[in-house]
Amino acid sequence: MLKEIYHGSNNIIEKPLFGYGKSYNDYGLGFYCTEILDMAKEWGVSKDNDGYANIYQIETEGLSLLDLNSNEYTILHWLAVLLENRVFDVNNSLAQEAKEYLLKYFTVPYKKFDIITGYRADDSYFSFAQDFINGAISVRQLGNAMKLGNLGTQFVLKSKKAFNAIQYTGYEIAESAQWYAKKESRDKTARRQYFDVEKNRRQRGDLYIVQILDEEIKADDPRLR
Repeated sequence: MLKEIYHGSNNIIEKPLFGYGKSYNDYGLGFYCTEILDMAKEWGVSKDNDGYANIYQIETEGLSLLDLNSNEYTILHWLAVLLENRVFDVNNSLAQEAKEYLLKYFTVPYKKFDIITGYRADDSYFSFAQDFINGAISVRQLGNAMKLGNLGTQFVLKSKKAFNAIQYTGYEIAESAQWYAKKESRDKTARRQYFDVEKNRRQRGDLYIVQILDEEIKADDPRLR
């Protein structure tokens, strides 16, 4: 299937290079894109500088895809990938135990895939994940929080095979005055909804990390769905 994808940046990138980038991004080294043009424009700008939405086409036939939002996985599988790559504040014993447990029982062999799709732990969304491992919110609340603000999903090229399948077709300029304000508004909306709707709205039967640890709950437990 031929897809059009976009990469927000402060540079025009005609040829993404395999093996370059930041190893501490959500899913490790890779080329991070989105299937939503407006989202790429938000990601491409800074407060004082315009950016670009680089446009590509990619033929996905023959490429292996890991969809972390599929029914095969839970939000804890996504979180385990994040824990392996991002730097979390684990300054208490509960958070440290949670990290070790999730990495042991919810690890996904994501490095063997050509492409990964899943939530983007951007700004507030990363803080939601951190709240979960610190015991402040439940699995249900974390799953709901990741949908706040309509951030969408990211489309990440991981393998050399995927990089070879991408073709640059052009770019659109993203003006900071327009798109940075939209990015800030999205983050503020997500944070406001989180505090108003999710964080303090415990429901009967909610699963918190303490219970997951105490009961040694695994990925096949229906309560995680």
